[in-house]
Amino acid sequence: MTSSKSRLLRLLAGAAAVLAAGLGYAAWVSLTGLAIPCPVHALTGLWCPGCGVTRMCLALLGMDLAGAWRANPGLLLALPAAAVLLGSMAWRYVRQGKRALLPWQTGLVWALVVWMLGFGLLRNLPAFSFLAPR
Repeated sequence: MTSSKSRLLRLLAGAAAVLAAGLGYAAWVSLTGLAIPCPVHALTGLWCPGCGVTRMCLALLGMDLAGAWRANPGLLLALPAAAVLLGSMAWRYVRQGKRALLPWQTGLVWALVVWMLGFGLLRNLPAFSFLAPR
């Protein structure tokens, strides 16, 4: 049986790896201007729910909330709920060693999925073209 301390260290190591990869990618994009293109947009010309996420993250790193909003308002609005979800999952894993989602967490995951799919649909309608990444 693993202890809370070992689970916390494992979780922190994983979070540090994800953070390092994200910051490395942000540095690469900032220095070169080269980013991973969206395959959905490249193939269909439609904006997927994640289009603009790189620009949103770069704007957030620069404390530019308006720029983040212009890049991907749907995901920006979903970030607090996603943070609550990830934080509660991390807390439960460290304290109890449990990875299974609680019913409210499962509901929140599905709400976020529906939110992002709806956002992806809306941003491709002419009346909502202002939701396209800029």
